[in-house]
Amino acid sequence: MSRLFTSESVTEGHPDKICDQISDAVLDAVIEQDKYGRVACETVVNTGLVLLVGEISTKAYVDIPKIVRKTIEEIGYTGSKFGFDASNCAVITSIDEQSSDIALGVNESLEAKRGEKNDIEAIGAGDQGMVFGFATNETPEYMPLPIALAHRLSKRLADVRKNGIIPYLGPDGKTQVTVEYEGEKPVRIDTILISSQHEESAEHDQIEKDIIDNVIKEVIPEKFIDSNTKYIVNPTGRFVKGGPEADSGLTGRKIIVDTYGGYGRHGGGAFSGKDPTKVDRSGAYAARWIAKNLVAAGASDKIEVEVAYAIGVARPVSISVDTFGTGKIADEKIVEIIDKIFDLRPAAIIRDLDLRRPIYKKTAAYGHFGRTDVELPWEKLDKVDEIKEELNNVVVYS
Repeated sequence: MSRLFTSESVTEGHPDKICDQISDAVLDAVIEQDKYGRVACETVVNTGLVLLVGEISTKAYVDIPKIVRKTIEEIGYTGSKFGFDASNCAVITSIDEQSSDIALGVNESLEAKRGEKNDIEAIGAGDQGMVFGFATNETPEYMPLPIALAHRLSKRLADVRKNGIIPYLGPDGKTQVTVEYEGEKPVRIDTILISSQHEESAEHDQIEKDIIDNVIKEVIPEKFIDSNTKYIVNPTGRFVKGGPEADSGLTGRKIIVDTYGGYGRHGGGAFSGKDPTKVDRSGAYAARWIAKNLVAAGASDKIEVEVAYAIGVARPVSISVDTFGTGKIADEKIVEIIDKIFDLRPAAIIRDLDLRRPIYKKTAAYGHFGRTDVELPWEKLDKVDEIKEELNNVVVYS
């Protein structure tokens, strides 16, 4: 039985992604000087305007307007041609310190208050909520094929713009890939959709040809393309006005793009602009780390891991898995393996993934998971041998 599944990505010049990158650039700047800084920074962009709001508690001095302008310049908005200019946009900040009520639970967890005095118990979760991690063996990076290809197309759009292969493209753009599955196996690509901002003088036929030749054909494996694969490029026929001039942007509004393209569940919490005491971010990274190692170890062909937290409490309130019928052992046994091998208290996650360092801006475009262009600690396969040993024990003694 065949089915179609579609995922989208956006380029670094998309208004929402501009905001994610600014928020994470501020976070990196704080952590670089003060690794214990607390950051919850959100950004809004509109025509000629950047607004930063949120809570930051730190000993560091950070020149926020300078960071904002540098980030926008790196993205490619450097003049009036595309309606947004790093050098003359207004930058407004409204930043307070972290709420003392929240700090009560983060600084000293419920377990620590009860007398369980150790470094790992000391930090409580920065909020309540659940996070999900997902992995599948359908791609080498253990990601669903639709989102993996959509991200590659978006990244390629930026590359051909920046290196002059298609010099008339603008920073804003979107991609979308529809994959046909036979059962659980991806067999072909049904549709590829790309919308890219461009200069006024560029003709649609030339844009279409250049993007098919220099973006799609450079990224998509030929084995997934057939005579029925559809290419759709700038379907409205015109995309001159883009970026913040055409649409407002907001940090955290592309959470499905950031994760698994809709193929796996999402707990609802955004990542960008949040320091690692926020389990929306660090917990989701840990859940992905677990899921990827489990699939790589052969526990299942695909798996989704859910972890839930209570604010101010270090230990998760629940851990569950779904192997979608592909598990080599029972799901409850996999939970036992997770409990034995992985420590999901916030301080342990921060320690094991070395999260108190400026690594976040590079995650703010083209996905937080399955990246092959940057090294991210939650993508490492360092627990595979331990998991295999536990799997063997389950098989022998169950």
